[in-house]
Amino acid sequence: MDGMSHQPVSIPVDTVAAVERRAKKPPPLCVDLDGTLVKTDAMVDSFCAMMHQAPWLLAQAPLWLLRGKAAFKRQVATHVFLDAAHLPYNSELMAFLREEAATGRAIVLATGADRQLAENVANHLGIFQEVLASDGTTNLTGTRKLHALQQHFGADGFDYIGNSEVDLPILTHAATPMLANPSWGLPRRLRAQRAQNGETQPVRIFQDRRSFGATVLRALRVHQWAKNALLFLPLLLAHALHWQTARLAALAFLCFCCAASGTYIVNDLLDMEADRQHPRKSHRPFAAGDLSAVTGAGMAILLLGLAGWMAIWLLPSAFLAWLALYCVATLSYSLYFKRKVLVDVILLSALYTLRILAGATAVRVAVSPWLTGFAIFFFFSLALVKRFSELEHLRLRDAVPANGRGYRVQDLEQLRSFGTASAYASIVIFTLYINNPEVGRLYQHPHRLWLMTPILIWWLSRIWLRASRGQMEEDPVVFALTDRSSLLAGAAMLLVAIYAVL
Repeated sequence: MDGMSHQPVSIPVDTVAAVERRAKKPPPLCVDLDGTLVKTDAMVDSFCAMMHQAPWLLAQAPLWLLRGKAAFKRQVATHVFLDAAHLPYNSELMAFLREEAATGRAIVLATGADRQLAENVANHLGIFQEVLASDGTTNLTGTRKLHALQQHFGADGFDYIGNSEVDLPILTHAATPMLANPSWGLPRRLRAQRAQNGETQPVRIFQDRRSFGATVLRALRVHQWAKNALLFLPLLLAHALHWQTARLAALAFLCFCCAASGTYIVNDLLDMEADRQHPRKSHRPFAAGDLSAVTGAGMAILLLGLAGWMAIWLLPSAFLAWLALYCVATLSYSLYFKRKVLVDVILLSALYTLRILAGATAVRVAVSPWLTGFAIFFFFSLALVKRFSELEHLRLRDAVPANGRGYRVQDLEQLRSFGTASAYASIVIFTLYINNPEVGRLYQHPHRLWLMTPILIWWLSRIWLRASRGQMEEDPVVFALTDRSSLLAGAAMLLVAIYAVL
């Protein structure tokens, strides 16, 4: 044996690397949930969902809050279930966590959210070895979370990923701090704190956030402001265009734009949970986590307050009543009536007609009953186009309606008959209006208005034909203001009106 030569043993390179990794086992990676792993605050999202699903519980919310934040979070989590599969996760951070989990590293979800919600997320993702969360008694945030982590892993025996100022004590004590979508000023403060401790290693940041300005514009739904152009219609049809009336109509338009954007934001906040399960609506700013619900609430209050201020101080007093009615009707639609078959489309068409009446009040002109009758049937048809198109797209995908509106794919033919009948009823009212003696006081040659009739027939028939082919992807009113053929038709009708006046 002593005479035998000992040959060196060759160890595979990958085995050496594995031994080194085990020798230098990284500390547990602790990850915050709200604003970090998920781009929103899950508790705030749960509260918004509760306002929509069970608004009667709002009366109990102050009592829950009196028992402390942890108790409040537990009560909200008990009454509302957030679908973890559709939460807006930070995609860059998720990729990093999956890579770390694949190496066998221990990953811990350490959050101030309630344990029920945290465990729901952990079970869905399947990458966490442990969950530390609020338990209904202790609100696990800030220094309380720091003490819990130190008890588990030692004074600096953990890495941590956070996003807000409340995480700063934990980040400064972590072996390796990292940030995800950090709040403004946090990276600078963390670097300064680390520099005091002699640490110069750059802090890794996982950024998954769209441009704030562009996101705000999307939340305002500026393209929907086109509907408020209806406020100018009474002014134009009454041939009362001059500086003072134009100024009032412009103010009324701006007022309705603010109110509309405010109510759209409220609707999006209440519908976040449902929107996240929709292929297109999941990209809306609040559902996607690009804007926080708190920011949205502030925007809605500001916009609705501005609309009310303009209505009170800059426009005729009667206009405020129409604006208030519009806001109440829009919010009622969002909260309740949009789930009621046919009531929803009647209310939608009424909101279009309401804009015309509000515009007439703003410029102090009378509204012709012919215009009101035409608007009711015309916009009822367009509202039905919207519902018909939604069902037609579902039929083409062989899908089942799941938005809670109560319509079925079998209703397609009936909705088509309702909508086309209403469309042609509006044209009949228009032709009767042309023969009305009152028209002679506004138009030098009223019989020339008959030239508008074939244009109306063509446009309404084209709208329904496109819808039947599954080619109507958006609100028909917005479509009319962005479609080239529709704009040409509108220009032709304007020329006919001028031709009838001259």
